[in-house]
Amino acid sequence: MRQTSARLTLVLMAVLSLTACASRNQGPAVALGNDDDDAVCQAGGKVAPGSAEYVACRKDRDVQRQRAEARADRRQRDLGEYMMNHPDRP
Repeated sequence: MRQTSARLTLVLMAVLSLTACASRNQGPAVALGNDDDDAVCQAGGKVAPGSAEYVACRKDRDVQRQRAEARADRRQRDLGEYMMNHPDRP
């Protein structure tokens, strides 16, 4: 009975760690406020899709999203490196 409980605990820990990795890849959308790019760039119907202002807005949003993703990736990598270099600290 004790061995089954230990296996169940091990499986649950593995599942939780995998779900954490899966949800980690969804971070940058939150960094931008989780807004719809189309709705934001149309500015409440004032800017027509395809206009120069709309295209510039969409490009700016793409750049912001890419930068947020790069920052999140860099923080994750830095944390991993810190943990590897300091195994004695929690």
